Amino acid sequence: MAVAGLALALTLPAALNADVPEPEDYRGAPYRAPVPATLAGADVLDDMRAHALWSAGEAVFIDVLPQAARPPDLPADMLWNETPRDSIPGAIWLPNTGYQGLSDAEMVYFTNALATASAGRDNAPMVFFCLEDCWMSWNAARRALEIGYSRVLWYPQGTDGWAARGWPLARVARWEATLPP
Repeated sequence: MAVAGLALALTLPAALNADVPEPEDYRGAPYRAPVPATLAGADVLDDMRAHALWSAGEAVFIDVLPQAARPPDLPADMLWNETPRDSIPGAIWLPNTGYQGLSDAEMVYFTNALATASAGRDNAPMVFFCLEDCWMSWNAARRALEIGYSRVLWYPQGTDGWAARGWPLARVARWEATLPP
């Protein structure tokens, strides 16, 4: 009986993390939930492949973790401290670009940022990430594919997986994109 209980306990996490199908469209809330093992058209990276690309400087790393907005009811004279973001060193942070839907302004920001980060090359390798079990990076990577980028890489473990390996994180600021000349 104890052996059967142990076997069940060992298989339960595997059952809870069963393959999640890719949705037909962008995923909405809740964004922190198990993600698929795949993204059609993209390469999915594990920790070691992501680290190898980062170490070699062979890809642009794009963090899409959202940034909390200043509460609209906060008095203008009250100080607002933004939550800092620690990310993979050298990554660009494009907050709020992994939501299910983007406003026109957010889409322009995302498109311009990718054009700048890729130096205008649609075949520039770009690694999209956020946190583990976060659909934001899946959505952003899918969006990059739909824009026409051909070397889209998705790192679903994100900064959680990176930090769990003991690899460094660095403070980043929201990236301000400008179009390449």
